[in-house]
Amino acid sequence: MINRQRVVVVGGGFAGFTAARRLSRLAKGAIEIVLINPTDYFLYLPLLPEVAAGILDPRKVAIPLSGRSRGVRHLLASVDKVDLEGRRVECTDAEGNQRDLGYDRLVIAIGSVNKLLPVPGVAEHAHGFRSIAEALYLRDHLIRQIELADAGDDAKERTARCTFVVVGAGYTGTEVAAQGQLLTQHAKRRRPGLREQPTRWILVDKAPRILPELDERLSHTAHQALADRGMEIRTGTTVAEATSEGVKLSDGEFVPTRSLIWCVGVGPDPLIESLGLPTKKGRLLVDEYLTVPGHPEIFACGDSAAVPDLTRPGEYTAMTAQHATRQGKRVAANIAASYGRGERRPYRHNDLGFVVDLGGAKAAANPLGVPLSGVAAKAVTRGYHLLAVPDGRTRIAGNWLLDALLPRQTVQLDLVRGSAVPLTSDAPERPHGLSD
Repeated sequence: MINRQRVVVVGGGFAGFTAARRLSRLAKGAIEIVLINPTDYFLYLPLLPEVAAGILDPRKVAIPLSGRSRGVRHLLASVDKVDLEGRRVECTDAEGNQRDLGYDRLVIAIGSVNKLLPVPGVAEHAHGFRSIAEALYLRDHLIRQIELADAGDDAKERTARCTFVVVGAGYTGTEVAAQGQLLTQHAKRRRPGLREQPTRWILVDKAPRILPELDERLSHTAHQALADRGMEIRTGTTVAEATSEGVKLSDGEFVPTRSLIWCVGVGPDPLIESLGLPTKKGRLLVDEYLTVPGHPEIFACGDSAAVPDLTRPGEYTAMTAQHATRQGKRVAANIAASYGRGERRPYRHNDLGFVVDLGGAKAAANPLGVPLSGVAAKAVTRGYHLLAVPDGRTRIAGNWLLDALLPRQTVQLDLVRGSAVPLTSDAPERPHGLSD
């Protein structure tokens, strides 16, 4: 019996999940495909803020790897090392056992990790937002602060517990702030003792405007929608220090709070540097065909790769879900071409626009360059997510319908303790652009 060629895909995010899934369709069983990922699901990150807000059940955004990619074998493990000369991947499985796997083609799609800045106290006192566990913990934390404020008698303590600071006004930070504000307002309305107590939400970013990835018109639309809701937006501002009592901002103001939510952004996974291959700002350099120069058997895509942007010579594609998904498709097609199935082509994209959910009936979107806001943008945003998510569309739509018709349940589930979700560099973020 002749052994089939083996393709190993490292990472089950947007790029890796898409690459493995598409390749299994193109190869039709002719090659062995192994997907290495530390979880047994693909996390649809764009809807994670709605999990934190209690709108969506967390299972709705966790797409099982098994069954969704026929012909792909899933290895539940984390990659420790890649032996380039021996063409082997060393990894540790879910029970701590060491595994060793050979490959004929390798796809590096390991994604990105939390970006931790050297700010005193942040690692000890901030809450991250990159995983289902962190989303569930954050939801409990927000509700808990409202409940503790209602039970307390000290006015300063009540004010601190009803004050929330989000650092990072990109896609994730803006959506977390928007959804979190509505959740706390809803929880407060059920507490007569807090009728006169305002909830204060502050969105902080060192950039000159929120959502700098969007054009200025859409950024202004989002800014105005949040400001009209009472959110304080501090652009050109950073966190200087975090303590158990509050946050000191770079402008010198000290904000008493028990809630610092860290959504600053991401950086490349440290595994990339360990490969010893050329990088660009920590991302693995590849050519326009998504292969590593000098290593035609190695492909890279998504946040792991510095991919030349053929629409903007001299620049590289951004770390977004739009690029990750499309690059995954192109990698699959180019690997299939290396086995004589189809033609190898360079990666080139056309920007279809972006969507950002601002909670309630608010959103901002620019599909095909057409700027939208309000209900129209909300419809486009939700329609896009229903088309983009690989599975569970009916369940997601059902959750949205129930949220519109029924009062939201604001109770702590206490499923995740704070010690289980320390702020560390171990998970990805994907801004969610429209993709075809």
